[in-house]
Amino acid sequence: MTFGFKSVLGALTLAVGAGVLLAAVPSDAEAQGRVKWKMQSAFGSTLPHLGTSGVRYAKNIERLSGGKFQIKFFEPGALVPALECFDAASKGSVDACWTTPGYHTGKYPALAFFTTVPFGPQLGEFLAWKWYGGGNELRDEIYAKHGLKAFDCFCIGPETSGWFKNEVKSVDELKGIKMRFFGLGAKVMQKLGVSTQLLAGADIYPALERGVIEATEFSMPTIDIKLGFYQIAKNNYYPGWHQQISCSEILMNKEAYDALPETYKAMIEIAAGESVAHTYAETEARNPDAMNEMKAKYGVTNRRWKDGDLAKLEAAWLEVMKEESAKDPIFKKVADHYLAFRKKYKSWGDAQAIKNTYLK
Repeated sequence: MTFGFKSVLGALTLAVGAGVLLAAVPSDAEAQGRVKWKMQSAFGSTLPHLGTSGVRYAKNIERLSGGKFQIKFFEPGALVPALECFDAASKGSVDACWTTPGYHTGKYPALAFFTTVPFGPQLGEFLAWKWYGGGNELRDEIYAKHGLKAFDCFCIGPETSGWFKNEVKSVDELKGIKMRFFGLGAKVMQKLGVSTQLLAGADIYPALERGVIEATEFSMPTIDIKLGFYQIAKNNYYPGWHQQISCSEILMNKEAYDALPETYKAMIEIAAGESVAHTYAETEARNPDAMNEMKAKYGVTNRRWKDGDLAKLEAAWLEVMKEESAKDPIFKKVADHYLAFRKKYKSWGDAQAIKNTYLK
């Protein structure tokens, strides 16, 4: 088969015309109207990982939408108090919050499970439960009652378990001290006789300085350096038995979320998943240097709890879980679900566990 000059010219003309037509048709994102959201953060914009991830997330949404969907990051307390995002998002006072389920335990103690669990799993197992094992579906059931919608938006690696002014030779010495503590770990510490308070990050240093609290935990070396705890307390304890992995959320007013075009909903969800991986890798990459810097530059002594102390803490955690389950049906439902998944996962996890001898 042969083609004449006119046939080829005609085909080219049609192809060019089709290309021009396609170029003239806006993409789905381009066709959407402009949307501006207010997002209250529980973490300051310059706080490594916790706050910087929120700023980065907002920029990613703007990039993906070509500037048409803007999520404005507000510093803690700018719109509502840092720990009161649950009600603010539920009522529509803000469109979204960059926060963590563990800050809503005054409403539902069980929500702590969706951030972190004492003596809990590493990232892979935890997200397996949350994303594929039905964990987040339980969270969503709770949020649906209050007109809320959430996606996991960042996860960070293991934390340290406390800053103390003096060496603590045994967990038995913790009885009677006043300490800032988070989540389910706080209930464990209370079992040991510790008087705990939940304070937002920015409020911890002043409380420690004034003696309102005598010790604190908050996060990890890269973050704790920024908050300056080493200036008051020089003993930092490991491991972070209470937070081996910590995942946070973008918590949204469901009515505002439902009103978004499907393209923008997809941006929120997909950018959140990217942020989970990015932030976790970032924390794991930067914390070794930060840990060593605290020791060399600021005179911090990095200490590890003895195995016997960890055993006492774990025993206290099991008591807490049993007691809370007995008095709170929602807590029991989530705890039972979590434990059932861990039991099922154990054979796989044990089969894959290895010990590195060459890194001694």
